[in-house]
Amino acid sequence: MDTDGTHGAHGAYDTPDPGAAPDPGAPQVPRPAGPPPPLPKALPPRPAAAPTPPPVPGYAPAPTGAGGVGGAGGAHPAPGAPVSPFTAWLRVPRPIAEPGVWRYGHVPVAPKPAGSDRSLLTRVVVAFLVFFVCWQAFLDGKLPFLGAPLYYFTPDSWWTRGLVSVPTDHRGEAALEVYELLATVGLFLGFAKIGGWRAAFDRLIADRGPWYRALGAAAGAAVVVALIENQVLPVYPLAFAHLPYAELGGAASSVITYVLYAVIYLPVILVFGRLGDWPGLAQSVLAGPAAPSRAPLPTVPGGPDDPAAWPRLRAAGLAEAADRLAAEAAAGRMNDVDHVRIRRAWDSVLVDPARRTAFARAVRDKGAAACGHPSGARDLPTRTADHDLTVGQVRLGRVTGAEPNPYERRGTGLALDPTVLGTSVLAVGPSGAGKTTRLVRPAVESLALQALAGEAALIAVTAAGSPLGSDASYDIVVRPGDPASVHDLDLYGGTTDPDEAAQLLAEGFVGDLPGIDARRCATALAQLIGPFRAAYDRFPTVQELRELLDAVPAALDPLRAALAAAGRQDMLRELDARTRQHGVHGDPGPALADRVALLDRPAFHGFFDTTGAGRPFSVRALEHPVRVRVDLPERGHAEASRLLARLLLAQFTAAAAGRADRSLFAFLAFDDASHTLTPGTVRGIQRLRSANAGVLLTLRTLDDVPEQLRTPLLGAVGCRMAFSGVTTWDGKWFADAWGTELVETRDVTSRTVYADQPMTRFINTVRKLITGKAVTTDAVTVRQVERERWSASALANTVPPGHAVLSLTSVAGGRAAPLLVSLLD
Repeated sequence: MDTDGTHGAHGAYDTPDPGAAPDPGAPQVPRPAGPPPPLPKALPPRPAAAPTPPPVPGYAPAPTGAGGVGGAGGAHPAPGAPVSPFTAWLRVPRPIAEPGVWRYGHVPVAPKPAGSDRSLLTRVVVAFLVFFVCWQAFLDGKLPFLGAPLYYFTPDSWWTRGLVSVPTDHRGEAALEVYELLATVGLFLGFAKIGGWRAAFDRLIADRGPWYRALGAAAGAAVVVALIENQVLPVYPLAFAHLPYAELGGAASSVITYVLYAVIYLPVILVFGRLGDWPGLAQSVLAGPAAPSRAPLPTVPGGPDDPAAWPRLRAAGLAEAADRLAAEAAAGRMNDVDHVRIRRAWDSVLVDPARRTAFARAVRDKGAAACGHPSGARDLPTRTADHDLTVGQVRLGRVTGAEPNPYERRGTGLALDPTVLGTSVLAVGPSGAGKTTRLVRPAVESLALQALAGEAALIAVTAAGSPLGSDASYDIVVRPGDPASVHDLDLYGGTTDPDEAAQLLAEGFVGDLPGIDARRCATALAQLIGPFRAAYDRFPTVQELRELLDAVPAALDPLRAALAAAGRQDMLRELDARTRQHGVHGDPGPALADRVALLDRPAFHGFFDTTGAGRPFSVRALEHPVRVRVDLPERGHAEASRLLARLLLAQFTAAAAGRADRSLFAFLAFDDASHTLTPGTVRGIQRLRSANAGVLLTLRTLDDVPEQLRTPLLGAVGCRMAFSGVTTWDGKWFADAWGTELVETRDVTSRTVYADQPMTRFINTVRKLITGKAVTTDAVTVRQVERERWSASALANTVPPGHAVLSLTSVAGGRAAPLLVSLLD
């Protein structure tokens, strides 16, 4: 349980015995001694749409080494106890958001206001003027239909009938005052609704700040008080004119008067105080100045939802383990990798309760270092991007405020995570556009951190010398053609089935050649490597495979003799069939032999060994949280590098889909996928989405992909990315893949005005002489049309340097429209 199943014998990358002597030729994997290194600058990362939430009030960072580390001594931090910066970072909310949104401290953007400020203000003014005219007409009795309900629901004895109904006593006067007051309030609320007065107040005044909101509400309250004091609103007559002061006496009259004043003005204070948020302003003034932030409040320390307190462990009865981990985090001895790794280990305990005791023992003995990665590493040597491992995200940039971007996504951070990478990514851009530094390296770095946390398996394929991290960031580094390489590459992908091995080899060797059937090539290879494995219990080396394809007698005769001695007549028939087909028209053997010859070079001597003398890496290792980098010798052996890249892609798609345990996210990243894609691998990419796996493919241009594969490729990947500098030819493929959308267009047609009246013609003539333009009228036509989301010309000419346009799709089916993203923020 200490490794959560991440240790295990698999090939040549097993963890060596700690007590054994170090191998001078083996790569040195960093192992932390004592506390982990301090958090990198990417922790805590900055949110995109809002400033970084301030530290929790009253919680200062604890000095390193503070707090107990023992099982019982590491108590759960109570409110008021010091916490580490990591703990404060961990408590920042990460709300659920659309695909690609940087969730750390994310605050959804408010809906786009309808209309401009000028139109909204005009609507308010017009509605107020109409309200004022109707109100005055009502008070003057010029709207008799508004007063009809008053006379209909009151006794006739209260009124003197005539042209104007006049109250006969105080009862009619009170009813009239009440009705006038209610009618005034009703008219006010009705016209406020029609004129959008509350929306105007929020947009034009409240959005400017709390002081503007409070002062605006205070001004409204002052206007109401003035109307009451001047008896424009019949509040005083209604409250004071109908009381029997003579019968109450002086003291009682004073008390009642003050009570009535409170009844009159208290609702005014409550209504306008709530409108202006006076209590909130007073509280902020008393609390002192604070940095403005729209970010959600952090989780309450020590609360039931506090991730730093490990509530899931406490709910399961492991309070001692939770206290130990909480103390490690508060003392600064835990980082994000430790937190996610232990969280995943606990998830495995929930699946297999038999691991519970081992898990508790590991946490008690090792604290934050429990359930470690086989390499012993707890972080990468360096980080170049902002990471949020709690949700598996890496931040790439910021969505710009340009018009093509949806309003709700403008200014938000753009991030990738396994739910998006699981649909695979295709990125196209010229050299120098930033594909490696701003896309491939952050994605590879994120998956490497997730591999350390036991959540992913990573294979990065790049040219020798590309900046994808140091060797210490990987468990295995394969350098074909480099004599100093410790690890080798398994040419057959770790399979023991000759037919499957032949299919993978055929896809890698000749899958890119037009006019050659990969299935016939797979059959030809199976007719050779099947008998060879039956005779020697291994697959042929590169040199042996080349000799078999060339039908060299020195290779075929011993093989026949070994098969005859073993009594394998079925394999002899396979070998005889291959011998008969050798040299006939349409034989794929010569093409295969030519491609195998690319690997049968002196530079690759000793590589791709199948005799057991080397340390081959097999793609079958994807069931372990392994970090692998393959450095291809593109500078001296470009064709061989492309062959190996095609072979790795074919092996990955087959191995990822054939895994028995798909709990780990498997990812293959190509720094340059030129001339790598074949019909078989494109079909394999389509199956990765359901296998919890994905690939990242970068191209300088789509011309590096056969034309018949471009449409299937764009359809197979869920994330498409066009960097600055793409050509219009490449932009056309992306524009077709992104499709069209309905947009509203306004067509304005100007028509010259021809007046019939002499005076109008004279005025128009004078106007033309003054302005120099004919008098015209505009006819506006509004309609909805379909337009491309991004046209080929816009992609080629309007995307600034350091920017890219990308669309995202999640494994669950969520989509994000093409967004213009700044990769420099």
